[in-house]
Amino acid sequence: MTLPPDRDGRRAAARRNLVAAGLALAGHALVLALLLGAWQPQAPAAPRLRTLTAALVEVRPPAPPAAEPAPPAPEPVLSEPVQSEPVAAPPAPPEVALSAPAVPVPEPVLPEPAPVAPPPDTSAITVPAPPPVDEAALARRRIEAEKREQERRRRAEERARQQAEARAKAAAEAEARAAAEAAAEDARARQRAEAEAAEKARAAERDAASRPYLPIEKEAPDYPPRALDKRIEGDCTVVYRVNEQGRVEAPAALDDCHPLFVNPSLAAARRFRYQPRIVGGRAVAVEGVRNTFHFRIE
Repeated sequence: MTLPPDRDGRRAAARRNLVAAGLALAGHALVLALLLGAWQPQAPAAPRLRTLTAALVEVRPPAPPAAEPAPPAPEPVLSEPVQSEPVAAPPAPPEVALSAPAVPVPEPVLPEPAPVAPPPDTSAITVPAPPPVDEAALARRRIEAEKREQERRRRAEERARQQAEARAKAAAEAEARAAAEAAAEDARARQRAEAEAAEKARAAERDAASRPYLPIEKEAPDYPPRALDKRIEGDCTVVYRVNEQGRVEAPAALDDCHPLFVNPSLAAARRFRYQPRIVGGRAVAVEGVRNTFHFRIE
């Protein structure tokens, strides 16, 4: 029995497709392996962005060969019926392994890494040995520093002493000036007091030599009962003399007095007391002294 030629063609095309797909996967795996192998971590000299460029190569399977035309079917031959023998099927055509042509895979182009400067070789640097310490020079400098410090303190103390003496001297001078001013003020005050006392004495002498008479005691007269009953009001002027002892002598009522007010006015005038008048240091009498009494009913 012979298989149909179209089924064999489909199988061959399927195998070729599988082979092409396998080759494509192998190519991608090879590209990925090359990329991973070429990438190596470098020393972190400076942080830098790395760009990875991947190229995808599409591999198309080769076109299947044109199908060979099927041989014409043999025409049946009429022969005498004979004993039929089993006819062996023709051997299947051997499978031919189709190898897809190798497709070159382009190598990925990676950016060249920036050159990294090698670290300096510190082993070649020689550190100079420190110079020897001159202890004597250090001691001399220390002694000189101490002397300068002592001199600075001595000068500061001298300035402080001078300032204190200046302040004390200024305070003493100010106190002396204040005391002198106080003494001068006291002297002026004493002089003023003495002058005032002398002036008062002279005024007293002048007053004693010449002084007018002054009233010392004056009482109002009693209201006459008859005038009060009749509700009479009026004035009464009395003239009298003040003797050397300051007493009233010879009182007399003037004509303007109401008869009811004459006696009370004269009695009141006789009770008056005066400071005598002094003329030339001697008391003298005063003539014609007048006093008016006012009688009013409140």
